Amino acid sequence: MPPKKQKSKPNTGKLRIIGGSWRSRLLPVIEQEGLRPTTDRVRETLFNWLQGDIAGARCLDLFAGSGVLGFEAASRGAAQVVMIEQSPAACAVLKQNIQSLKAAQMECHQADAMEWLKHNQQAFDLVFMDPPYASHLLQSACYLLEETNTLSDHALIYLEQASHEALPELPPNWQMLKHKKAGQIGYYLAKREPI
Repeated sequence: MPPKKQKSKPNTGKLRIIGGSWRSRLLPVIEQEGLRPTTDRVRETLFNWLQGDIAGARCLDLFAGSGVLGFEAASRGAAQVVMIEQSPAACAVLKQNIQSLKAAQMECHQADAMEWLKHNQQAFDLVFMDPPYASHLLQSACYLLEETNTLSDHALIYLEQASHEALPELPPNWQMLKHKKAGQIGYYLAKREPI
């Protein structure tokens, strides 16, 4: 008789917070298809760009995945971090990490990011958007952020996508501040000007 199949637990790896009060803390991250935590190198550049804007900011990590950008922001003094993640397994790991860090300023919702935006009532100062590369959701998510009043007047928006792809058209009141490429990643920082 073949042995009973054990219910497989999701594989987890580790990621390291690179700055702020939780610097060098290792957090479990689920390993699943389409989940690519933003690399240390890209995070370092991004948070250098954001240096004067993180403390006290209300942040939204829209396609949270590993949650590394949200945790990095909270570690550096963000007042609030809301993470949206569709995968139940990834969301469960994010909630465990929030608990283990005793991060009262953080919350995670298991939801489809686009659907969640349609019902959101809150404005954020900083939004991280790193949707799965194959989803091609970046452009529609940008416009939905505008339509749903999810952005404060001078909000900053971080965008990440495959480096070989051209950045989609952004809302006309968004100004591109910075952009770089690192290997297969293209990453950008835009600023919203109130209409």
